[in-house]
Amino acid sequence: MQKNIYTGSDCLISPLGLDSDTNFNGLAEGRSALCQFHPGYGSQPVCASLFDESIVDDAFGRLGNPVLFTRLEKISILAIAGVLKQSVVSLSDSRTLLLYSTAKGNINLLERQGPGKIAPDRVYLPVFAGVLGSYFNCANTPLILSNACISGLLALVIAKRLIGEGRYDHVVVAGGDIVSEFTVSGFRSFNALSDEPCRPYDALRNGINLGEAAAAVVLSRQRSVAADGFISIGGGASANDANHISGPSRTGEGLFRAVEAAKLVAPGVSPGFISAHGTATGFNDEMESIAFTRSGYTAVPVQSLKGYYGHTLGAAGLLESIVGIHSLRKGILIGSAGFSEKGVSGDVEILKNTRSQQVDSFLKTASGFGGCNAAAFFIREGSAE
Repeated sequence: MQKNIYTGSDCLISPLGLDSDTNFNGLAEGRSALCQFHPGYGSQPVCASLFDESIVDDAFGRLGNPVLFTRLEKISILAIAGVLKQSVVSLSDSRTLLLYSTAKGNINLLERQGPGKIAPDRVYLPVFAGVLGSYFNCANTPLILSNACISGLLALVIAKRLIGEGRYDHVVVAGGDIVSEFTVSGFRSFNALSDEPCRPYDALRNGINLGEAAAAVVLSRQRSVAADGFISIGGGASANDANHISGPSRTGEGLFRAVEAAKLVAPGVSPGFISAHGTATGFNDEMESIAFTRSGYTAVPVQSLKGYYGHTLGAAGLLESIVGIHSLRKGILIGSAGFSEKGVSGDVEILKNTRSQQVDSFLKTASGFGGCNAAAFFIREGSAE
C-alpha cells in the first residue's frame, strides 16, 4: 500500500462561517455557534448550533435554486464546491471518487411539514447520493458511509485505503448532518441533551448539544495536490466494543483497540495533541479518558470542539479532522470550550485554553452508538512515520 496519502484543499461550512479560514479564526478567537432555541416540538428549550437559512440560501444562490434542494444538500454542495474551486481535482474524472459521510442524511423529510418541492424519496441515502452525483457530474457513483458518529473519521480512513489500494488517485471526502425533530427527540429520550452550552470532560458536564455542519477535503496519492504543510493520514483503524446499543464500554475497550491498531499502521508517531470525540456525556468522556490512559497518552493534550459546534453527528469526525489539520499548519491548538475542572477518572491532560504551539502530528478519535470507534493519525511530512 502507498505510504503517503496527502490532504489537499478543504472547506468547512458551519454556523461559524462558510469556509475553513473563517471557521478556524473564529475558534482561535473563542467564538462558539451554540445558542438556546425553542424547536417547536416539545416544551423544553434546546442548545444547539444552527444555520441561518437566509445566509445559506444567499450563498447557495450562486450555485443553484435554493428551493430545489434540502438544507443538508445545500450545505453539502457548498462544501464540495468550495473544495473543488481550490483544487485541480475533478469529480468528472474516473480516477476521482466522492465519498460522503452522514448519520441521518435528509432525515427532516420524514417530518410532518417537509419542503413541498422536495421529493420525499430523497430521505433514502442512495437517492441523496444521486443528487450530489448529478450536481457535480460525478464519473463514479458517490459512496455513502453511514456508521453513527464515527462516519466522518471512518470515511477518511476508508478513503485512504481506497487510494492506497490503487482504486482511485483522489477521493473527495465530504460529510454533513442537520438538527431535526428526529435527532432532538432521539437524544432527548436518553436524557442526554443539555439546555446550556456543553462542557466536555468537565466535572459539571450534563449532556450534549447538537449542531449542523458540512465539510469536505481532498485526499490524494499525488504530492502536487497536497495543501500547505504536506499533511498525510499516517494510519487509521476502527473497532467495536459490542457493549451496548448506546453506551460505550466502561473500560474504553473499543476505542483503546482502535487507537492501538492505528499505532501499528503509523509506527513511531507521537501525537502533539488528541482531537477527541468529547461529547460532554458522562459515559463517553469517562470512557475516552480511560482509553487514552491505557494507550499511554497521559501527557498529550486532549481537545474537544463540541463546545463550539455541538455534536454534528456524521460530520463531526471530518470537521474536527480538518480543524486539526489547520492546527498543524498554523501552529495553534484550540482549547476545549466549556472545560473548567476535570471530571473524568483517566489520567489525561485536557487542553483548556487555546495556545500557540507547533506540533507535527495529532491523533483524531471518534466513538458512536452501537459501540463503534475509530482513530487516525495526521502527520506533517518530515516527522516520524
